[in-house]
Amino acid sequence: MTRRNYDIAELRRQDVAHHLPAHQNHRLMQEIGGSRIITRAEGCYIYDGEGHAMLDGMAGLWCVQVGYGREELARTAYEQMLELPFYNAFFKTVAPPTVMLATKLSALLGGDFSHIMFANSGSEAIDTVIRTVRYYWQIKGQPERNIIVARVNGYHGSTIGGTSLGGMAPMRAQGGPLVPGFEHVMQPYPFGEGFGEDPEDFAKRAADAIEDRILTVGPERVAAVVGEPVQGAGGVIIPPASYWPRVEAICRKYGVLLVLDEVICGFGRLGKWFGFQHFGVKPDLVSMAKGISSGYLPISAVGMSAEIVEALRSVDSDYVHGFTYSGHPTAAAVALKNIEIIERENLVERTAKETGPHLARALAELAKHPLVGEARSLGLIGAVEIVSRKGTNERFAEGDGSAALMVRDLCIENGLMVRAVHDSIVMSPPLTISCEEIDKLVGIIKNALDQAEPALRTAEAARQPQRRAG
Repeated sequence: MTRRNYDIAELRRQDVAHHLPAHQNHRLMQEIGGSRIITRAEGCYIYDGEGHAMLDGMAGLWCVQVGYGREELARTAYEQMLELPFYNAFFKTVAPPTVMLATKLSALLGGDFSHIMFANSGSEAIDTVIRTVRYYWQIKGQPERNIIVARVNGYHGSTIGGTSLGGMAPMRAQGGPLVPGFEHVMQPYPFGEGFGEDPEDFAKRAADAIEDRILTVGPERVAAVVGEPVQGAGGVIIPPASYWPRVEAICRKYGVLLVLDEVICGFGRLGKWFGFQHFGVKPDLVSMAKGISSGYLPISAVGMSAEIVEALRSVDSDYVHGFTYSGHPTAAAVALKNIEIIERENLVERTAKETGPHLARALAELAKHPLVGEARSLGLIGAVEIVSRKGTNERFAEGDGSAALMVRDLCIENGLMVRAVHDSIVMSPPLTISCEEIDKLVGIIKNALDQAEPALRTAEAARQPQRRAG
């Protein structure tokens, strides 16, 4: 493959002059002179315009399951574009790859998931969920059931619907007023909100918060409970094993729909095809994106149970929802080939039996570091909590996140792309990562912690007299 020669300095100038990147401080981007330009990628590595190689500990943005540089995915897109690059699904028409992908996803979801509705991003899938659950209850003659219960610090995309459903305070503070009809309860975050508590007691307390809110609102007004099996962007919050079964039982008790947002957890990330399969529950709707195509093309979907589909088919009128590119034939073809690769290379089983356990063992060693309060993982998603005092969940700088940002920047400087969330470093590498690369990933984090510790301790010591004086 011929590598293109870019004028990186000019691209950075144009980036500042014309491009507004996602989820960024735009003043800061102007001050630093533009984004890091990523020019190519191969396997589990990305390369920037200065030629620096970085192990991609985030699989792009939680999504590149099969790694970079897969020629057969590019060839699949090329061949589909020659045959039928695009046609819509609006006029009683559909392309073959779209039908084939729906059939495949239904089989992977298993159980009662008979049908799939397509969109283009996780945010659009969530908007589809919101509209579908509310329309379902309208069809059932209970339009007053329009309240959706979600979790504080949950992330469900950045459309107005996704932000309204999500529980991230900085997002919810911008661009309001938000869509009404959403309630938020505590997240099942053992290290943060259940520190030192018995896991079963904490699981019950976190699940009971959902039941309490349903009762406060009135069960006759609640349409659904929505959550990520493992909260990704919230900091890789792994709930106790009994949490989701308890939540499912509460939903069934009050006739409330259960929706699991699998945008991050789906397609092998937890060592099962979907997170709900790991936790042993049966949701009514499942949103998915990211790993469905390993990020090679934008596509998302919502799996719907037979009960939901039966309701949609019980009325003789259009469900007026969908997007121009819903079920895009080229994206669907690439997603099908991506799933074929995951199956052929046994990446889900490998995550469960080999690389996931290896990451857990490596993180267990890292947990001995004096700055680490907890290092946790499930499959190939993990987090390292940074604390100021070992054996506690006390933070540097009163938990403003600056400690994690320092460690993250050192990781990147040392050749590892990871993400800082609050006071933790989170990771989600490609499912193709080797055990040797996992060791490298964890080793770079350890070195970054070692490098950061003196500065963090010095800054913290300087703050102590100020606190006493205050």
